Amino acid sequence: MAPHAWIKLPLPPLADTLKQSEGANTWPVERREGRKMKRAAIHLRPIGVRRLSLFAAFMAFFLMAVEPTYASGTLQAYVTIPNPQATPGSGDGQGADGAIDTTPSLLELDAIKTVDASAMALISVAARQVDLARQPDGAREIAKSLIAANYNWSEKQFTCLDQLWTKESHWNYKARNKVSGAHGIAQALPATKMEIVGTDWRTNPVTQITWGLKYVKERYNTPCAAWSKFKRSNWY
Repeated sequence: MAPHAWIKLPLPPLADTLKQSEGANTWPVERREGRKMKRAAIHLRPIGVRRLSLFAAFMAFFLMAVEPTYASGTLQAYVTIPNPQATPGSGDGQGADGAIDTTPSLLELDAIKTVDASAMALISVAARQVDLARQPDGAREIAKSLIAANYNWSEKQFTCLDQLWTKESHWNYKARNKVSGAHGIAQALPATKMEIVGTDWRTNPVTQITWGLKYVKERYNTPCAAWSKFKRSNWY
């Protein structure tokens, strides 16, 4: 609402008000005509005029306190009530009243079911991989599958990787160096480096293996080069 709003109230003409308010009580009004003073009696009801003034003041205050749009316009409220019964349409995607029908078709429902089934299958496979990698032998199998999918390393390279990570952690995803803070199968230092792969690096062995392979590739190119570095320095 505007802080300063002037509202004009439509009031009846004064003459009509005076005619309707004639009564026994009178107010003397003096008017000068030439040199003589004449008194004209205008019959008014003081109580009626007072009520009219109070009513006009009340209406002015009310309209100033209300939004101008509401004071001059008409409020309309629309409520949508869902129809529990299906309305037969014309076959063009609209109902009998012309409203667009948003109910998914059977084909769309089948597509949603297919997507949901695929997503659930991927989640199930990932969960099985995590459970498998919680054991050292299972972690080795996951590493082999990741190498075959993402790296062109030979079996000899995997042998070097096996020796390296056996020395570091015995393929235990819970392994932690109390002195340095290195953590996981690949003994990442600091352990937060693994966040570039996943924030679940503390409990997810697949995240640890994925990061470890990436680190070996970027730092040494091959696991055998990383293993050679470890044998010389006792770290890689």
